[in-house]
Amino acid sequence: MAAAEVYSPTAAAAAQQQREKAASQAWRTVVGWIGFLVQVLLQILRGTPSCAQLLSFVGVRYPLLSGPTASNPSPEVAFMPLRSEIPADAAPAPTPAPEPLGRLKVVLDLDETLVSAYESSSLPTIVRTQAVEAGLHCFDMECISSDKDAEGKQKVNHVTVFERPGLHEFLQKTSEFADLILFTAGLEGYARPLVDRIDVHNRFRLRLYRPSTVTTEYREHVKDLSCVSKDFGRIVIVDNNPFSFILQPLNGIPCVPFSAGQHSDDQLMMVIFPLLKHLSLQKDVRPVLHERFHMPEWFQKHGIPQTNQSVLTGRIIDERRRRLKSDVVEMLTCIKNWEDAEARMQHMVDDKELEETFENVYLD
Repeated sequence: MAAAEVYSPTAAAAAQQQREKAASQAWRTVVGWIGFLVQVLLQILRGTPSCAQLLSFVGVRYPLLSGPTASNPSPEVAFMPLRSEIPADAAPAPTPAPEPLGRLKVVLDLDETLVSAYESSSLPTIVRTQAVEAGLHCFDMECISSDKDAEGKQKVNHVTVFERPGLHEFLQKTSEFADLILFTAGLEGYARPLVDRIDVHNRFRLRLYRPSTVTTEYREHVKDLSCVSKDFGRIVIVDNNPFSFILQPLNGIPCVPFSAGQHSDDQLMMVIFPLLKHLSLQKDVRPVLHERFHMPEWFQKHGIPQTNQSVLTGRIIDERRRRLKSDVVEMLTCIKNWEDAEARMQHMVDDKELEETFENVYLD
């Protein structure tokens, strides 16, 4: 039995060799796995520049990175600013659009501005014939006169009217960008049927006749624009008689008077219309008109000083107050109940009440 437990030298050597071989194989396996993991790590680090930059930025010199050696230190990584939310070359924010301008108000005179009218019986035949042959359009009309005949009936006058060349085109095109107002010193019995003939499309927003004019210390039948608009920056008046706009000289456009003998007249479309079109784009028309016509200086040369506007307005208020009082008296004579009439009269002649009535009737 003792002999069976004793190993022979040959068997012992073989067992030792087998153990060494197994240990060597195990170490090779471990080294292979370690090498594989190192290669994977290197691939990750080399394929991620941001990681390398981060390590370099904080001062870590990782030997496995493909960077410069200690003898040739890499420069510090410059700070990269974040991209701006708004590009540097972006267009600036648009400025707010200007407030749109209201429509220009254009006040037009009638006689010798838009038309030229003659009493038919006094019009020479040769004048009419030559005007028609030259291409002027004319028509005959009847109008009620303010005079009365022997029997007390109002007279009917026969009138021949010549239209200024370009009249209908002027009214049509101007009404596209402006509000047209007719303001004539003529009586309504004459002017109303005439305007009905030349304005069949009702392009005039308002018609004002002689009773709407005022009297100043220098002229009668003056056209006060305050009864049309309170915004003097956006209103103009076209009139062949400059004294018609003596109260607002900076709003006036004087035009050449028209007559039946002016066959080639082109004032409306070649002169007045382009100016109105330009004025419609202005916030305030007065500087443009002053620079072009110098009407205040023109009035001064003709002996009419430019009185303070508030003084002129006060005089107009006084005149219209007197006119309104007379109208109230005339109205009261038609009222049968005199007790009620007396109470109304006392109420209406009060100065404050008349002032408010004037503002409502004439300035609105």
